[in-house]
This record gives sequence, C-alpha cells and structure tokens, in this order.
Amino acid sequence: MEGFLYQASIYLGAAVIAVPIAARLGLGSVLGYLAAGILIGPVLGLVGHETVELQHFAEFGVVMMLFLIGLELEPRALWDMRHRLLGLGGMQLLLTTSAIMLGAILLGQVWSVALAIGLIFALSSTAIVLQTLSEKGLMQTKGGRSAFSVLLTQDIAVIPMLALLPLLALPRRPDEVLSGVLEQSASDTVQHAPSLSLVAGLPGWAVTLVTLGAVGAIILTGVYLTRPVFRYIHAARLREMYTALALLIVCGISFVMYLVGLSPALGAFLAGVVLANSEFRHELESDIEPFKGLLLGLFFITVGAGINFDLLFSKPLMVMALALAVIVLKGTVLYILGRVFELRGRNLWLFTLSLAQAGEFGFVLISFSGQLNVVPASLTALMLLIVAMSMLITPLLFIFYDWLSKRMVENVDTPDADEIDDSAPIIIVGIGRFGQIVNRLVRSSGFETVVLDHDLAAIQRMRRFGVKGFFGDPTRPELLHAAGLKDARVLVAALDDPDAAVRLVRFARRERPDLHIIARARDRTEVFRLYQAGANDIVREMFDSSLRAGRYVLENIGLSEFESAELVHTFYNHDRDSVRELATLWKPDIPTVENEAYIARARELEAELQTMLLSQIEESAANEAAKKQG
Repeated sequence: MEGFLYQASIYLGAAVIAVPIAARLGLGSVLGYLAAGILIGPVLGLVGHETVELQHFAEFGVVMMLFLIGLELEPRALWDMRHRLLGLGGMQLLLTTSAIMLGAILLGQVWSVALAIGLIFALSSTAIVLQTLSEKGLMQTKGGRSAFSVLLTQDIAVIPMLALLPLLALPRRPDEVLSGVLEQSASDTVQHAPSLSLVAGLPGWAVTLVTLGAVGAIILTGVYLTRPVFRYIHAARLREMYTALALLIVCGISFVMYLVGLSPALGAFLAGVVLANSEFRHELESDIEPFKGLLLGLFFITVGAGINFDLLFSKPLMVMALALAVIVLKGTVLYILGRVFELRGRNLWLFTLSLAQAGEFGFVLISFSGQLNVVPASLTALMLLIVAMSMLITPLLFIFYDWLSKRMVENVDTPDADEIDDSAPIIIVGIGRFGQIVNRLVRSSGFETVVLDHDLAAIQRMRRFGVKGFFGDPTRPELLHAAGLKDARVLVAALDDPDAAVRLVRFARRERPDLHIIARARDRTEVFRLYQAGANDIVREMFDSSLRAGRYVLENIGLSEFESAELVHTFYNHDRDSVRELATLWKPDIPTVENEAYIARARELEAELQTMLLSQIEESAANEAAKKQG
C-alpha cells in the first residue's frame, strides 16, 4: 500500500508541477506530461520497472477518448465521412507503409520485417493529436477534420494489422522456441496480445464468427439495453451510480473486444457511435470526461518515463536520425496527400505536421510482433524508442505550426472582394449573431442597409435567406467608401475581432466626424478602446440581458415590477455615465489593477450607485406606506 501511495504521489506531483509550467510557456499540456515523465523516470529515477505495467493501465485513457469521440458522431455522420475515411485515410496508410517499408529494405531488413515496420510506423498518435487539436481549438478547421479522419481510419485499421502480422512471423530455431514460450508466459499479465484471447487457436471462419458476434452484441446492447439500465439507475437517484454505469459500459466493451482479439479502443469507439443518438449521451460525456483526461495524462507521463535513455545515449545519432526519418517520410506523404485532397495554406501544414509521428498503438503492435517473432528481438527495443521519441517531438511540431501559421496570415489565399453596387444610409459591418439581429430589426422597420463581412460563408448563408450582403475586408477604406460611407447616417460595427473593430471606428470617425457610430463590445476594456476611437454608442454583448436577469431577481425577491424597472433604469443610466467617465482615466499601456486613479474613481462611482438605489428603494417604500395610510 505504501508503495502504491508513493508512486501515485510521484506521478500526480510531477503532473501538477510540470503541466501548468508547460501550458504557461505555450508548449501545451502534452509536452508537460512527457517532460514530467522524463523527469521522474530517466532523470531522477523516482519510478522504475512498474512504468511498463502502469502504461497499459494508462492506455485506458485512449480507450475512453475514442468512446467520447464516438459519442460525438452519429452513424449518419460516420457514413458521410466514408470518402475521407477510405480515400484520404486509406491512401495515407498504404503510401506511408510502402515508403517506410522501402526505407527498411534499403537498411537491410527482409521484406516481411520491413512490411511489419511499415505498418507499425504508419499509425499516428490519436491521443496526442486530438488532445492538442482540442486545446488549440483546431478540431473544426479543415486541416483538423482531415487529421481526425485519418486517425479514425488508422484506429480501425489496427484490426486487419493484428490479423496480418502473425502471417509475417519469421521461422525460429528450436532454442528460440523455448525462450519465446517463457517470454510469452512472463508477459501475459502486461501485454495486450490478441494471441491470449478466447479466439486463439480457432480456425479462421470461427474467429470471424466470434468477432462479428462481439460487434453485434455491442450494437444490440447499445440500442436496446442501455435505456432500461439507465432508467433503473435513475430510479436509485444516486449520482455516483451514473458514473459507475458509464465506467462499466467502457470497461465491459473493452474487455469483450480484448477477449475476441480486437482493439478495445475500437470497440469503445463503436459503442460511442451506437450511443450517439441516446438521450443519455451528455450524461455519459460528463461522467467519463474527468477519467479520460486524468488517464491520458498518466499515459503521456508513462511514455516519457519509459524512454530508454541508455539505448538513446549509446546510439544517439542513429536513434534521432531514424525518428526524424519516420517523421520526414510520413510528413512528405501527408503533404502530397493533403494537396491532392485540396488542403492549402495553414490547413495543409496542420494536417502534415500533426500526423507525422508514430502512435501509441505502436507500443502494442511492437510488443505483439516481438512475441510472434515477426520482428527480431534486437529491433523491438529500438522501435519502441523511436516511437517514444517521435511522440516526444510532436508537441514541438505543433509549436512550429503555430509559428508558421502566424507568418502565413498575410499569404493565405482568399477570394476577391465583391464589387459593391449598392449604398444605403445604414452600413452594418459584421453579420454574425449580433449584426444579423440588428439588420433584421432595421430592415423590417422599412430602412435600407448595406451589409459587409469578411466571412464569405456568412455572406453566402445570408444571401440564401434573401439578405443582400457583400464580401470583403470591411476595414479597407475603398470598400467602406464603395458602400457609401460618404453619405451614410449610421455605421454599426459588429465585428468579432476587437482590433479590427477599433480600426474601423477610428477610420470612420476620421473620415466622417458627423457620422453616428454604434459599436459592439464584449467587456469594459473593449468599450474604453472604442470610446477612445470615436464610437458614439457602445453595446456590451451581455449587458442588456444581464440587466433583464437582474430585474427578474428583484421582482422575485419582493419588489414590484415598477420598482424593479425603475431600479434597472437608474442602474443603466448610471453605468453609461460611469463608463464614459472611466474611459477618460483608462490607459491601454497600464493594467487596470495598477491604475490607481481609475480604481479610486471606480470605487467612488460604485458607492454613489449603491446610495442612489437604496435611496430609491426607501423612497418607494415610504410612498407605498403613505398610500396605505391615506
């Protein structure tokens, strides 16, 4: 027990210290976890041989991640992705396997070993890539979706790989057979080897039937059994039972897939897809998400702790050269495929750099190949190290992508701006959730508007609803002049980008001192910037809705509707006057918490507001009492 608590403290302590530092430095949590593993393993030696066993437990985080991915995908959505799964993902596996196989043959390996090496290194790290894409908000980009399609194809391809690898086994000498049996016996408790499953030794047709039966059982369970079970659990009204059931679903499905020799992660993904239409989907997500994050972090730590630095230091140039060769070969194939599938610019580089590493399934396949003598024992340790090193390099590739993406901002190909052939007294810049409501109200009231936006998809979407808009960068002077800035009476700045909104307001005020400018802001800082740029009226996104919510609170705490409305009106006017005054004290180059003049006046204004509202409530109560006496 003491040993377990000690190890748990070491792993959790390393994560708590290293990950926030890495995140603060902009390196991402994955690199923080890997660095923590290296620190407590090879560097300080705080963890030892138990890392390998712990890694197989930590791989359960990958299983949970794929289950959550499946929950986000309805079967119809998966069917709609079939072209990318079979086309982009299939071509990536085929071409990458061929390229790495050719490289291995050139290095002196026989074709069967070279093919096994190609299959193993064709896989990428689902855990690292999806975790990083989610952290950076890149999952919904075209490059992120393409990377996800390839990763999904790779995870599915693990099944035929597991079936193919035994056919590539090298013949063993008699003395190697006995040692192999002993090695197999010693590793039964820690390896995910399909040869240890219930289908081991069965003929091919029987294996197929058992596999199909397991998949069918998962589908039928997800469709017919989960709803009654959830209702049964719901009747108990114990919150922890939901979590227990969610874990039972994932563990049970993974165990069934393990018994029939299939990937537990793939089984969990399939179960997630089946449950995607269930009304309990969000409950499952919220219950499993914390476990997934913790186990994924633990998995990354064990990868870092398990790096064989003795082998790395004995052959540093060879190991790094082979790891970089894998990344370069995979990256080249990915770049070519990305261009073929019409990825360009940042999306192309995101797709290329994110998938260039080897993956966590490589650990499983390498161990499996070593047990079956598919890959010589002399190569397995080297291959495991190459996989780990390529995963360690991956966060650096994402950092390189960030640097490259910033430099490509000015070079991104965008469609030409529309030729504006219309003008109106009201110009609305930005047709998102804010601007479109303003536009609907104004146009429905009988006034003409000109709509500008830099989002081509938004403009095209509005055109389908009969709203005329023009595409282009609305901060460009020629575009604003073409829209009628010279004769306009009102300009509405409803852009998402705060810097672009400030530039727009500043330019419009300089060109038209008499123009009435209405701007949208997210918070007080943006309000101050827009006031200083020259906006007349500034609307904070959440301000009016927050006032309405506050009025409801006052009404339900005992005040009348009239009293609540009067208090809200007073608050609204006082806040607008306060913001105008504070805008003159706000300095963009001084943090607000360090601006003593600003803080002092803000506290005075807050005290004035409280006095005004309390006085108003007392006056209202006195008037009410007088009415009752009269």
